[in-house]
Amino acid sequence: MSAAPALTLVSHHLCPYVQRAAIVLQEKGVAFARRYVDLADKPEWFRAVSPLGKTPVLLVEGDALFESAVICEYLDDVLAPRLHPQDALDRARHRAWMEFGSSLLNTIGAFYNAPDEPALLAKREELRARFAQLEAVLPEAGPFFNGERFCIVDAVFGPVFRYFDVFEQLGEPPLFEGLPKVRAWRAALAARPSVREAVGRDYADRLTRFLVERGSALSRRIAGRLG
Repeated sequence: MSAAPALTLVSHHLCPYVQRAAIVLQEKGVAFARRYVDLADKPEWFRAVSPLGKTPVLLVEGDALFESAVICEYLDDVLAPRLHPQDALDRARHRAWMEFGSSLLNTIGAFYNAPDEPALLAKREELRARFAQLEAVLPEAGPFFNGERFCIVDAVFGPVFRYFDVFEQLGEPPLFEGLPKVRAWRAALAARPSVREAVGRDYADRLTRFLVERGSALSRRIAGRLG
């Protein structure tokens, strides 16, 4: 593989898709800069490099790549170690579970935006069902999605589990009881340096403020607990 180019990851402090790219960059052991943007007040330079107006964007010596899956695939093509499986069928299966992770993020968003308690509980049950699907496909030994080797699916799910770390800190009941493989995977990802370092130390505080400001059922629960 060729030498690493100069890389800048255009980021938002809370974006889970940014975290994916940051985790892969950390796993590759390559130096990169981060440039943060306010998505509520997008600067013109950002609009020029992000056709969809979203993060992440990876600037590769001035060229812009957008969409997290594309960024992760590019990094895996040009930088060692390879995180995707070598076998084409396994690689396709991993890409399918990456998409499953994106779908889970959408359900998490619906959970924290649920307008009332019945909707909140319904989304919680939907999340539980999705993680039960994962329980059925995770390896017995672990600790990662593909067994002993960390892969891009792990990079996708590190940010997913991080939401539940904060939800539980804010008093929400645990979701993963009775799902031992999911729980072990979550713990392994939480201990991984690349996953820990994908966000700033103020991530939990930033996410808490974001959740309280949603005006949702979860917002009211959290505000009541925080007094």
